[in-house]
Amino acid sequence: MLAILKKEINSFFSSSIGYLVIALFLILNGLFLWFFKSDFNIFDYGFADLTPFFTLAPWILIFLIPAITMRSFSEEKRLGTLELLLTKPISGWHIVLGKYFGAFVLILIALLPTLLYVYTVYCLGSPIGNLDVGSTLGSYFGLLFLIAAYTSIGIFTSTLSQNQIVAFIMSVFICFFMYFGFEGIASADVFGDFNSLIEKLGMKTHFDSIARGVIDTRDVVYFLSVTIFFLFLTVLQLKKR
Repeated sequence: MLAILKKEINSFFSSSIGYLVIALFLILNGLFLWFFKSDFNIFDYGFADLTPFFTLAPWILIFLIPAITMRSFSEEKRLGTLELLLTKPISGWHIVLGKYFGAFVLILIALLPTLLYVYTVYCLGSPIGNLDVGSTLGSYFGLLFLIAAYTSIGIFTSTLSQNQIVAFIMSVFICFFMYFGFEGIASADVFGDFNSLIEKLGMKTHFDSIARGVIDTRDVVYFLSVTIFFLFLTVLQLKKR
């Protein structure tokens, strides 16, 4: 597994992919948070916290993470190296986890520079340091769980097609539906008393819960369950080959 993990990370940074992903994530967040006149602009927000960032980041990641993971198994299929990989004396779970953690580490590297936002808002507070640390830490934990779930979805869809664009589109759709779709269905008030239950099937409800600064075991179990479920589907797809 470690060999595959190192191979994935090296492949990201031996080409422009790794640098491009990190740059895009930081540039997009930076433009919306500090320069563009919008609801996400921290200067216009009026409060010394990072709520605009934690509102915007999940939407950017819906497109960014599939762009990273779409090549994981699609490229192996296209090049014909997947069969060779499957003949190695390594289990399907080790192969999948190696690919998974390779993409996950890259996203974490892209997320680390955003800690500068925390320091900036900390200094902009009146008085200096007037920052809700609990809520900020909770939101970062929520992002980590969200990244874990998005990445598992992206790894799964990359096994469904050797065409990377197809894998990207499927991943974006599933991530979007898992994040916002259930809440949208619940807001339509079609299922009556079951609306609250349907809403809790979506990621956004659990992410917002963690972002309040209180890490509930139910939210953690939800994200871990979604992540493990899609990784399990990925292993099943590999076993079919």
